[in-house]
Amino acid sequence: MDYIECLKHEMIAAFGCTEPIALAYSAARARAVLASEPDRITARLSGNMIKNANSVKVPGTQGRKGIAISLACGAFLGDGDKELQVLENIDKSRLPEMDRFIADGKIKVELKPDVPNLYIEIEEFSGNKSSKVVIEDSHTNITLIEKNGIPIFKKQVETSAEEEQVEFSFEKIYDFARNGDYSSLKPVLDKEIEYNTAIAEEGMKNEWGSSIGRILLKNNPGSFAETVTAYAAAGSDARMSGCELPVVINSGSGNQGITVSVPIIMYAREFNLSKEELYSALVFANLIGLYLKQRIGKLSAYCGVVSASSAAAAGIAFIKKEEPKIIQETLSNALAVNSGLICDGAKPSCAMKIASSLRNAMLAYEQAKEHKSFEAGDGIVMSDIEHTIAAVSRIAKDGMKSTDEVILDEMIRSETQRAI
Repeated sequence: MDYIECLKHEMIAAFGCTEPIALAYSAARARAVLASEPDRITARLSGNMIKNANSVKVPGTQGRKGIAISLACGAFLGDGDKELQVLENIDKSRLPEMDRFIADGKIKVELKPDVPNLYIEIEEFSGNKSSKVVIEDSHTNITLIEKNGIPIFKKQVETSAEEEQVEFSFEKIYDFARNGDYSSLKPVLDKEIEYNTAIAEEGMKNEWGSSIGRILLKNNPGSFAETVTAYAAAGSDARMSGCELPVVINSGSGNQGITVSVPIIMYAREFNLSKEELYSALVFANLIGLYLKQRIGKLSAYCGVVSASSAAAAGIAFIKKEEPKIIQETLSNALAVNSGLICDGAKPSCAMKIASSLRNAMLAYEQAKEHKSFEAGDGIVMSDIEHTIAAVSRIAKDGMKSTDEVILDEMIRSETQRAI
C-alpha cells in the first residue's frame, strides 16, 4: 500500500467516537445478516474496546453513553452501509425503546481474552435464527460473518494486516509531502479541513463536556499557540459529548484526527498561506501521525493524542519550511516528554490530554528552533528520529501491556462501585 492508498484508507469520516460507532456498525451488519430485528444481543469485546466505548456519549442518542446503547442503536436504528457514519440521522423517537431493550437485560457484554486490542464479536438472535460479525485490528475490518452458525464470509487476519503494511520513514514522508503528486487526495483533505474545523468551532461556541477549549482560550487570550491548542481541545469537548458532527479521523481516532489537523489549518488561515501549502502540510502531518502509531496499534494504554500532537507541531514546522533537522528534533523532543500519558478510554478528559500534548509539542518546536533539543542518551531519545520512534513504539506496545490491564481493572472496579 502506497501513501496515497494509505491516506485514503485511513482518513475517513466518522460520526461519533470510533469505538462505540464501530460497535454500532458491527451490530447493524449483524442485523442485516439476521434479516430481522434481534430479540437479544451478545457482545464479546477486547479490553481496549470496553475501555474506549464505556464512558463516551454516543451521537444521536440525546446524551446516552456506553456500550449497550451503541449496540442497541446500531442493531435497530443504524445503517451498516454508512460504516462509521452508521448512526447518522437515526430515528430518535425510538430511543425509549432502546432504553427498555437494555433495561430488560437483552444485551450481554463479555470480556474476550487473548484477542487483538481492537476486537469486536457481535452475536444477534431472533427466535431460532442467529448471526455473528467479528471485527479485528481496525474499526471496519470484518473478518468473519456467520448466519445460523454457518460461516458465509471469512478473511485471513494475518494476510490483511500484511497487505496493509506501509513502509514509513521520516525521509520518505517528507519527500512525498514536498514533491509527490497527491492531487487525488484533495477531496479527502478538503473534507478534513471542513469537518474538523467545524467541530472545533462548535466546541468553542457552545458548552460541551468540561469545556476545556473554552476555558483555555478564556484564560490565555492573545497567544496564537494557545488559541490553536484551545480549538483542538474544543473539538474533542464536542466529540466526546455526543456532538452530531462528523470528523475525519487519523489512526482510527477522531481525537487524533482533530489534533493532527486543526492547528495546521488555523495556522495556514492566520498567515494567509496558500491552499497548496496547507494540503502539503496536512499530508505530511497525517502521514507522520500514522507512522507514529503504526507499531503501537490503534488501541493501547498509550494515549494517541501524544502522537497526533507531535505530528501537528511537526506539520507547523513543515508549513513554515523549517529544515528537516528542526522538524525531526521537534518530533523527538515532543515524544521524549509526554509519551507516558495513559489512555483510560474516550471521555471528556481527552480534551485536556490534547491541550497538554499540544502545549508540550509546541514547546518542543520552540526548543528545536533554539537549538536546545534533547540529545541521544537523554532517556528514550535515540541516535536519530527513526530509532526514537521505534523505542517509543516498543514502550507503548510491549512495555505498557500490564498498564493497560491495570487501567481496565480500575475502570471496572469504578463501574462496580457506582452500581452499588
